[in-house]
Amino acid sequence: MPLQFELCPGRMVGGEHPCFIIAEIGQNHQGDLEIAKKMIRMVKECGADCAKLQKSELEHKFNKKALERPYTSPHSWGKTYGEHKRHLEFNHDQYRELQKYAKEVGIYFTASGMDEMAVEFLHEIAVPFFKVGSGDTNNLPYLKKTAQKGRPMVISSGMQSMDTMRRVYELVKPINPNFCILQCTSAYPLPPEDVNLRIIQEYQTAFPDIPIGYSGHETGIAITVAAVAIGAKVVERHVTLDKTWKGSDHQASLEPSELAELVRSIRLVEKAMGSTVKRLLPCEMACHTKLGKSVVAKTKIPAGTVISLNMLTVKVAEPHGFPPEEIFDLEGKTVKRDIAEDESVTEEAIENYNTRTKC
Repeated sequence: MPLQFELCPGRMVGGEHPCFIIAEIGQNHQGDLEIAKKMIRMVKECGADCAKLQKSELEHKFNKKALERPYTSPHSWGKTYGEHKRHLEFNHDQYRELQKYAKEVGIYFTASGMDEMAVEFLHEIAVPFFKVGSGDTNNLPYLKKTAQKGRPMVISSGMQSMDTMRRVYELVKPINPNFCILQCTSAYPLPPEDVNLRIIQEYQTAFPDIPIGYSGHETGIAITVAAVAIGAKVVERHVTLDKTWKGSDHQASLEPSELAELVRSIRLVEKAMGSTVKRLLPCEMACHTKLGKSVVAKTKIPAGTVISLNMLTVKVAEPHGFPPEEIFDLEGKTVKRDIAEDESVTEEAIENYNTRTKC
């Protein structure tokens, strides 16, 4: 099955395709539709591929007692947790308005479906892919129903074990092969020592036929860029307009200048990954011409002499002669003409010399 697939119309992920960058607005819009639109435009202007929110049908995500419990956090938007969540939750018409706005701006738009009914709604409005948040990754009935919708999936793995992630893979793969798994640690902000980027490589080994990515909650951009360097094909970072705003996610989010720098850095690293073929490159020729060393005669070598290594040395020389890596091959060769002391040893001065085939 494919190591790459079409995540959004016209946009492949995996393989040699560019890393897909998801900007997680989440609920950092503060429950304000105009702020959400401003953030969608900001995400586009910073160069990310996708603006993502979180959609919940609260009565399906929480039980009554969870919604009724007092919520006295400094980040609270209401006296109870239910009031707080309702303040931050956009209704269906508002989601359609944001989806339309994202299309006008020219950026992919989706959301994490935080419960099964939210997934039904997101399927109804035809988001390009489903994002499965870490809190639902071990929710196997949810996962199965979401996979059965047939849309591509991006599955985070915070709070999960490797055994659970194998079960997730084994459940989803036969139903819907177009999915990827993101290494994630669910802490806000995330200490560097708990990031565990090596798990990306562990996932690549365990699940070799799907793309692997990274969802980060750390501060700064360096760790996310490193994730791309070791093979993350999808990355997700929370974004905000102001880290000082009320809300528990803002501190672990990227402001516009940071998001823009993240995108630039990822694209730069992708260029730098380059080729697996080691060879002398055209861009190195100037340095090679100026500083590349050659085999030269340590002493005068008369015509007819059989070369021994004590007759040779290596220097930056004009003209260029044999490269240093061929000095041992010259031992035992016969000189056709006199070679002066400190003169470059060139191919035309050596009898029956066959240059090695270079790979």
